[in-house]
Amino acid sequence: MSINAAISRTKKEETVETVKQQLENCHLLAGIKYKGLTVKQFQDLRKSLPDNVNLIVAKNTLVGKAIEGTPWEALKPCMKGMNAWMFVHTEEIPGAIKPYRNFQKEKKLEDNDFTGAVFEGKFYGPDEFKSLETMPTRAEIYAKLLGSLQSPASALVGTLQAPARDLVMVLKAYVKKLEEENGGAQ
Repeated sequence: MSINAAISRTKKEETVETVKQQLENCHLLAGIKYKGLTVKQFQDLRKSLPDNVNLIVAKNTLVGKAIEGTPWEALKPCMKGMNAWMFVHTEEIPGAIKPYRNFQKEKKLEDNDFTGAVFEGKFYGPDEFKSLETMPTRAEIYAKLLGSLQSPASALVGTLQAPARDLVMVLKAYVKKLEEENGGAQ
């Protein structure tokens, strides 16, 4: 009996370590209702996910232990029932979540929805996932930022060019006047 307990304890410690490793460079951690998924469905799901997304089945208590004292601790409300844990290692959140949504629709697994997620230290409940799924990509954010910077910049250039032209004209007139004065004095 003590051998089984030791093996069980070692396995639990390994699971906690695995979860902690997955939290490194993780941008989003989400819980997914796991109950009712067959092994085949779970394997297919794993294959459908991008390389930068990992799916792990671990007991809530072990995940809870791994996230204790970290910003991921906000995920505690999800720690009920059977969960699979999605670790997203990219900033492109919608692209990471979409393959699961597609899989969920294709396999008619409406009951296996997200139980919640933590992104940038904030907890998102199942009803708030739309905001994560429609979040703009980094490229879209940069394009909007560049566009908003570009229009004031072109207006600024026009504004700066007008006084510069005026200044050049004034300087030319002054140089001409000085030349005339000096030319006339010689």
